[in-house]
Amino acid sequence: MSYDEVEIEDMEWSEELQAFTYPCPCGDLFQITKEDLRLGEEIARCPSCSLFITVVYNPEDFTDRPDKSKKTPAQPSPVAEIGKVEALDVQ
Repeated sequence: MSYDEVEIEDMEWSEELQAFTYPCPCGDLFQITKEDLRLGEEIARCPSCSLFITVVYNPEDFTDRPDKSKKTPAQPSPVAEIGKVEALDVQ
């Protein structure tokens, strides 16, 4: 049984650990990585004791989707060939 349920918004991101953290009663921190969340994991464990918490989050916030900021610009498609123009025979 989980020690507690914690919203992801109530956890802190640790650059050092590369994980979301939340204080454990033992004095250490519960930890869960972004990769764990992408894989659907919802349990954050404490490395110092046997306690764990259930992390409440929206899985869609951690799915692998293309980064919109790295989108490649669309290539223009040619509309007409430039350079060669043939005269039309109009009668």
